[in-house]
Amino acid sequence: QVQLVESGGGLVQPGGSLRLSCAASGSISRFFAMGWYRQAPGKQRESVAVMSPGTTMYADSVKGRFTISRDNAKNTLYLQMNSLKPEDTAVYYCNLAGPIGNYWGQGTQVTVSS
Repeated sequence: QVQLVESGGGLVQPGGSLRLSCAASGSISRFFAMGWYRQAPGKQRESVAVMSPGTTMYADSVKGRFTISRDNAKNTLYLQMNSLKPEDTAVYYCNLAGPIGNYWGQGTQVTVSS
């Protein structure tokens, strides 16, 4: 069993930045896909950025503004979010998928508002 703990969300003004972190209770090197997803009120959960061997995918709405990265030594996944817009407001979830299972964090709220 792997536990994921997200942090870094909060309230930020349009144009601001946040960095989300997703700390895993075990080695993240066991997982072949790692990503960030978000769900806004009244909408379905959508993928934001997904990292898998040899490729990284970003949603069109965040390309050029968001960057996904990982630190295997710290067993942590990150999402750097720049130039935030009100439409980025959502609960953000991290996900790790691999041979040992598919795991989700509890979510962290990001609110972009002036």
